[in-house]
Amino acid sequence: MSRQRILQAGLSYTFSKYFELPYAPADILLELGCTYVRSQLQLPKYEGELDCIDFLKRYLPRNLNYVNPISEAARREVLIAPTLLEICAETQSELNIEYPVHVNNFLKGSFDYFISSPNALVVIEAKQSDLSRGFTQLAVELIALDRWIDSPVTVLYGAVTTGEDWRFGIFYRQEKKIVQDIKLYRVPEELELLLRALVGILTSPINVD
Repeated sequence: MSRQRILQAGLSYTFSKYFELPYAPADILLELGCTYVRSQLQLPKYEGELDCIDFLKRYLPRNLNYVNPISEAARREVLIAPTLLEICAETQSELNIEYPVHVNNFLKGSFDYFISSPNALVVIEAKQSDLSRGFTQLAVELIALDRWIDSPVTVLYGAVTTGEDWRFGIFYRQEKKIVQDIKLYRVPEELELLLRALVGILTSPINVD
């Protein structure tokens, strides 16, 4: 049985527009040629020493004591950006903020944060603290990244966050499949687990064709 298309030919869709669409992520991603499932991901975990753990365990709770992260700007400045900057310092990676991408009229906009490394990582802030719709936007950005970069890696990683809650996703490039992790990482309670996952992603062996 056919249904009316969600994405209309001739219209332009930025990444943030997908956050506003009131449709199931599976239906939206299907129109972009990808499938969607929810499962428990086995993310890479870095097992070595991390210099940033002790610093962020002090720094982030202090920020939460003095800044109410109710606004998107506050969450970015006092929670998300400091965490990602420390991760980049640990891994000697480059952090790109508001990274512009234009594949076509269905796939264009700016990634909130893009960590440039052999295992690229996209991180977006969940607008209105809505992780569900935020993940739909993240999934679309991973599809755009797949078509934007010239890289032999077979998987692309992403995360959507409120600054206090983080959820990961993986795009399997060959299968054209997005997998949303059912696990939620809480900050500051699970900060070390989160940091080891982020560093693990950026430093793990590259999966190539």
